[in-house]
Amino acid sequence: MSRYAIAIVAFLLAAIIGGFYAGRTYLAADTPKSTATEVYSSRPAGEKTTASVPPLQPAKPANNEAGSPTENEKKNTGENNGGDKKNQASNSPSLSLSNERHGWGIKRNDNHQQPEMPKAIRDTLARYDAYWIGSPEEKVLYLTFDEGYENGYTPKILDILKANNVKAAFFVTGHYLKTQPELVKRMVAEGHIVGNHTMNHPSLPEISDEEIRKELQSVEELFTSLTGKKMKYLRPPKGEYSERTLAVTRQLGYYNIFWSLALVDWVPMPGGPQEAYQSVMDNLHNGAVILLHAVSRDNTEALDRILKDARARGYTFKTLDDLVAKKA
Repeated sequence: MSRYAIAIVAFLLAAIIGGFYAGRTYLAADTPKSTATEVYSSRPAGEKTTASVPPLQPAKPANNEAGSPTENEKKNTGENNGGDKKNQASNSPSLSLSNERHGWGIKRNDNHQQPEMPKAIRDTLARYDAYWIGSPEEKVLYLTFDEGYENGYTPKILDILKANNVKAAFFVTGHYLKTQPELVKRMVAEGHIVGNHTMNHPSLPEISDEEIRKELQSVEELFTSLTGKKMKYLRPPKGEYSERTLAVTRQLGYYNIFWSLALVDWVPMPGGPQEAYQSVMDNLHNGAVILLHAVSRDNTEALDRILKDARARGYTFKTLDDLVAKKA
């Protein structure tokens, strides 16, 4: 074979091999890759939650027109989804505020002292009238329950509260209102506060201003239709918030209520009711906002002892109305 023919064959082979590898490289680059990671949020009593983070969205083109809103800005102003503009900047305080998601967490102190909280967080909460603790000078406790669904214990909890003449706050979801209207009416009739825990229990920093409004107003409409009362207290689902969500919910008329004492009580405790009792009593402090979940048998069985023994130690129980009025 001539050298000319050999050169032609070599050229053709190189072209074929190069095309093959180029195709493999293109296909590999076009194959989706999982970028899910886990996010850990600080929680009271050692609670740790995980959430899957979706793949990052592609960066916006550099030639985006000056002043043109990004997709996130559109989401928070209601301009997405068919041009819905109910939540434009004129109605929203949130456009210039941070939407960094924070998971609620506290650092406990020994000897029944109030938990520690960084000044920056305390200042942000105060700016938007959010509460998590009362006065360090008064032996006052504020008892709250979260109600996502009924597990059969709320009637007994209400009986115990009535027998001890203690008023509490119950934060209910839309599901709870729809499925337990008689219990909600009983809460109101017996002098308890019923607060908003949202319709679907979303992480508020992950939804738009307009979606937050719908989450809260849907619950309040159900509650008002059922009881004739209004709502003014909000427990953010999972304790997750951002400066944006604090501002938006405050503009809607709500006080965000966090907590300074809580248990991992939505699952059975290894030590049963005695562990629930001891965990609360060991961490009582002046101004404590106590969060319990009403789905817990352990909490329910321990509740009467907690109320009686807290009073024996000199504590009194007051309501969220007292807490807000005290700091107003």
